[in-house]
Amino acid sequence: MATGKLALLGGEKYIKAPFKSYNSIGIEELNAAKNVIESGVLSQFLGAWDKDFFGGPYVQRFERDCEKFFNVKHAVTVNSWTSGLVAAVGAINIEPGDEVITTPWTMCATATAILAWNAIPIFADICPHTFNLDPISVRNNITEKTKAIMAADIFGQSCQIKDLKEICEEYDLKLILDTAQSPGAIHNHEFAGTLGDVGGFSLNYHKHIHTGEGGIIVTNCDKIAEKLQLIRNHAEAVVADKGVLDLTNMLGYNFRLGEIEAAIGIEQLKKLSNFTNSRQLAAQQLNAGLNELSGLNIPEVLSENTHVYYVYGMTLDIKLLGVSRKKIFEALSAEGIEGLMCGYANIHMLPMYQNKIAYGSRGFPWSADFARKNIEYNKGICPVAERLQDETFLGFEICLHDLSKGDVDAIIGAFHKVWANLNALRD
Repeated sequence: MATGKLALLGGEKYIKAPFKSYNSIGIEELNAAKNVIESGVLSQFLGAWDKDFFGGPYVQRFERDCEKFFNVKHAVTVNSWTSGLVAAVGAINIEPGDEVITTPWTMCATATAILAWNAIPIFADICPHTFNLDPISVRNNITEKTKAIMAADIFGQSCQIKDLKEICEEYDLKLILDTAQSPGAIHNHEFAGTLGDVGGFSLNYHKHIHTGEGGIIVTNCDKIAEKLQLIRNHAEAVVADKGVLDLTNMLGYNFRLGEIEAAIGIEQLKKLSNFTNSRQLAAQQLNAGLNELSGLNIPEVLSENTHVYYVYGMTLDIKLLGVSRKKIFEALSAEGIEGLMCGYANIHMLPMYQNKIAYGSRGFPWSADFARKNIEYNKGICPVAERLQDETFLGFEICLHDLSKGDVDAIIGAFHKVWANLNALRD
């Protein structure tokens, strides 16, 4: 790698100054937080069947605002999207030994939320250009134990909802949508994340909008919504007085969002459309400037989708280029492009899955199911995701930056410089 002002390909770096960091927080959020602090009520949840079981005024207002914005019947806030995923899996009545088909190309919490209920994640492969679950691979992984599909709307666009819903209807499965990275994306005129049995969005600090930490779960099912609210707030202490008869998974947690975070979320939600529009404009500019580069594939957006670009995901034709991804990554980084990703995730290759049986004596009862059923997470079960991770995926984290038109032009210029000097990288 080059150091100082010198680029890997010689001369000065193409991009000489860092990009401005993305920051969605403004004076509105400052004033909202100040109002909560001055009220002295930082949380108003009570872990019992009471008027405060549903939280304080800012939490409840934020939930109503989310219901209106996303056009859903129920929104339930939580203190993180990981908590939201755990609650969602529990709320659809997943039990020990059940199988949930999910993607290896996502953040690890997508799958560990399944393990939290002693169920078994089954990894299906992904589509090579959208990076979302491949419905054909999903269908090939269904067994008599399959109870749900958990799809991630990765990088900023919805998965193939129509195909996945058809599979769910055929096999009587539930559909969970992990739309952590895609709030505001549209699929057939409806918001991504709202088209399954339950879905939702992340509010942690580097997402389109955030409250520091937090999450929003959405559903149109009254029963699922009630279970989400119970799991969020000490279900076992509430069910008797509330008159809940179905006690499946009524083990509660403290997944409650605070009033400060909710007040910030109210203001952030108002800005979501502007933030997604800004990303889309930057991506359109990138598409126009990079599309002509041979051996580089720009993001594919399905005709029924809009894309909100948490990550600008590209692939490389390594054979055509005659240069390894590592060398291209190093050259682009040396030209000053910040936020490049050399691969993303193959969570089925994490140690907890590779060494699953060894965990059996350490309090992981699902390991016994793995052993009995001979479920393996060997390399090769998700060949598309694995090749993307090992060889061909190149991402740019738009989420990290507040890009001007000039910044995007500079990124395009750096790519063109590297492509013009591919022969030097082949040496």
